[in-house]
Amino acid sequence: MAAVAFAPEASAVPVFARQTGMACTACHFQHFPLLNGFGRAFKAAGYTMMGAQDKVEGEHLSIPGNLNMAVLATAGITTSSNTASSLFVPGSGGELQLFFGGKVNDFSGFLSEFATAPAGAASGKLHLMPEVAPGIHAGVSVFSVGQDAASMMEMLNTGATSVHRLMGNRGPASVVSGSRTHTGAYSARQYLADEVGGTGAALNVNADNFQVTVAREAAAAPGAVPAGVSVGTLGGLNYQYIRGVFMTDIAGFDSGFGIQNFSGNANAAGVNTAHKATIIDAQMQGALGGMPTGFYASYGTAPASNAAETNTYNTGTVGSKNSFNVAAEFGVLPGAATVQVALRSAKLGNGLADNAIMVGGTYELSQNMEVTLHYTTQSGAAWNAVAGVTPVGKNVTTLLLETLF
Repeated sequence: MAAVAFAPEASAVPVFARQTGMACTACHFQHFPLLNGFGRAFKAAGYTMMGAQDKVEGEHLSIPGNLNMAVLATAGITTSSNTASSLFVPGSGGELQLFFGGKVNDFSGFLSEFATAPAGAASGKLHLMPEVAPGIHAGVSVFSVGQDAASMMEMLNTGATSVHRLMGNRGPASVVSGSRTHTGAYSARQYLADEVGGTGAALNVNADNFQVTVAREAAAAPGAVPAGVSVGTLGGLNYQYIRGVFMTDIAGFDSGFGIQNFSGNANAAGVNTAHKATIIDAQMQGALGGMPTGFYASYGTAPASNAAETNTYNTGTVGSKNSFNVAAEFGVLPGAATVQVALRSAKLGNGLADNAIMVGGTYELSQNMEVTLHYTTQSGAAWNAVAGVTPVGKNVTTLLLETLF
């Protein structure tokens, strides 16, 4: 209680805070990394907005006076049913990432990262998003990221990409579905399949009340070529991603409704691998009784694999894999602490039920340092005890310290 009463007020200074001269709360709803309307507008314009920072300007030139950088580091502990607890620190189990980027010119921006943990090569996104009409930006983005095409230009906080999620740590992979435990509890997209990396290009149209993205990508982590896949096949960008979002105001709540579709098929060494799934999602962010409140819902379905191809979103062969997820977050101490709850009702591709309840909370030591605690318990036929033994990972608890500076 004493810590709550004397919670410090501090401004975060990551890449874009340095560029714009604004605190983290200018772009984020409740806490990072969730976006608010202003954050969506900044992203839609390709990271080009400037603030008080010095600029180097000349004919056809306008760049920040400094190359802006930021560091993300996480530490914590995870406990799971019937397995040893896992302690992680920055660079050893925990995240340790260096971000850099910002405005390139008046119509384009860049964001890149070097990650020592999780291991991987540098990833980056380059957006060329000129304003083609008042309030409408349209253009091309090229990317190589550790998530997939959804992370390249996403506006909602429904888990459509793991970049925009309620909790800092996604949780360990489920032995039943393969999805991450905590994010898979609140997001249908995150439940259907874990992200494996993507390299490709996209067309984007962004406005105040809508977003449309059509992307082609290869499913590969930055700098990596999957085993058995030729460079020529990788360059073919066999997978397609389509995203549409409509945003509006409903009773004072900043609301969004969207649809995602993943499709495509790649052949490697005679094996056909498909990405096939459709997700619909919605969010409402506003206030109830003066308390910041967010509601999130999503439903996803992925067709079964068959003899001709394996669908990475559903490796089962009996039927479709489905998930309905709802979540809510309440700012019980506005600007300092939130509580979260999420429910999942899902069915695996083998027909077994895979349900979950997640409860958690966040506490901001400052705008750029956050402590989170999450507990997820899973149930349904997929989690029935075998010989009286609870399956590994049925119940998962994660305590996390997340720092961005």
